[in-house]
Amino acid sequence: LRASGVRAGGRPVTRAVLVALATILATMGSPVSSAAAADPTARRAAVIRHVLPNGMTLLVRESGGAAVVAASLIVRTGSRDETADTAGITNFLHRVLVRGTSQRTARQLAEAAEDIGGSLDASGEVEYAEVRGTALSRHAEALLELMADVALSGALPAEEVERERRLISSQIQTRADTPFPLAFDTLLADLYGPHPFARPALGRRESIARLTREDLLMRYRSLYRGDRLVLAVSGQVTAARMRRTAERLFSRLPGPGAAPEPAIADPVPTGERRVIERQAQQAQILVGFLGPGVGERDYAATRVLGAVLGGGMSGRLFVELRDNEGLAYSLGVTSPTRSRHTFLVAYLGTARENVQAAEAGLLRELEKAKSDVIGDAELSRAKAYVLGSLAMDRRSNARYAWYLAFFEAIGAGWDFPEHYVRAVAAVTGADVQAAGAKYLTRPTRVVLIPR
Repeated sequence: LRASGVRAGGRPVTRAVLVALATILATMGSPVSSAAAADPTARRAAVIRHVLPNGMTLLVRESGGAAVVAASLIVRTGSRDETADTAGITNFLHRVLVRGTSQRTARQLAEAAEDIGGSLDASGEVEYAEVRGTALSRHAEALLELMADVALSGALPAEEVERERRLISSQIQTRADTPFPLAFDTLLADLYGPHPFARPALGRRESIARLTREDLLMRYRSLYRGDRLVLAVSGQVTAARMRRTAERLFSRLPGPGAAPEPAIADPVPTGERRVIERQAQQAQILVGFLGPGVGERDYAATRVLGAVLGGGMSGRLFVELRDNEGLAYSLGVTSPTRSRHTFLVAYLGTARENVQAAEAGLLRELEKAKSDVIGDAELSRAKAYVLGSLAMDRRSNARYAWYLAFFEAIGAGWDFPEHYVRAVAAVTGADVQAAGAKYLTRPTRVVLIPR
């Protein structure tokens, strides 16, 4: 605790303490090397990588512990590949894929997953789509058979297409009616402009209403090719068994097909301030910036910068704007994991009468981060927050399988988290300050004021 800058006295640092303890406890129970002890994400189970003849990549993590297994089948696609007319098609397609195949109805798929002690689901996101499942480890082959059924034999029943259309349209309407998601989606539209990242993965009501079953089928046939797929399995399994199973089940997938999607111009933020009035309990203030993607030189420093600003109760925003000035009900910093063109958004919820002071305070703290010296204790706390959050997020086999498949799919490599841990450890206070000066410029703002 002393080495990571966590103090027992003074203001509360509950999350930092929990993160530090989780990191310590994660290394207990079996001997570990000094390198593993320095890596809070380490579980040192073997990961085996194999590429099938059709180009599909298989990753298997053999781990002990509970007798369960999780699998993540990730497709190299997402809303990044959509247009205004097809916005939301990736998520729409995958929601329907698990609602029936040529072999099983939606109910039979659900019952088959429950029979093996697990679940089966699918969705589409910005840079990937995923079919995911869990089961008892003794049913690992049955789990992969279910996922292969979805990937190779999707039926897209017409009645299920319409059912999912209604559900997705309802979710889109809910986002539009809920203050924070509305403000967030508005900010992304101003931050990315015509770039596809400006659109939520759910899509738009207009595009979801227009998409037909034939559109979904065409998208399905173009996506499910070997070179677009990464399958990761984590749990109490053997790599040899999973390799034989994957080769048997997925060898029928066609190999490389159409040319890659055309390149998209880089986004250009508006740098403007937009005010929205809505019925709401509290005001929402969001300030956004574009940032570096995974693998870019400043990526680790920018993540530490986000923790310095919004890393729980030790973050500057919490200390200054909530503790010292009492201007915030809720606040923080969010930044997704993207191959490129990620964003860093600082957000704050406050009372209507405090909007002016809260917005000024938020901008002040962001501006200070561009020039303030980052002390050793503050830097250590921010690093502990970043690495502890990563360690806790990879505790389950399901999340571990996702990490393996996602980073492999975006081209960073399945072992990117281990490289990232070392990169975070090497970040200096000067690196964080330089990242602030480089990326916290020309803020794009959205202020939602209760009507």
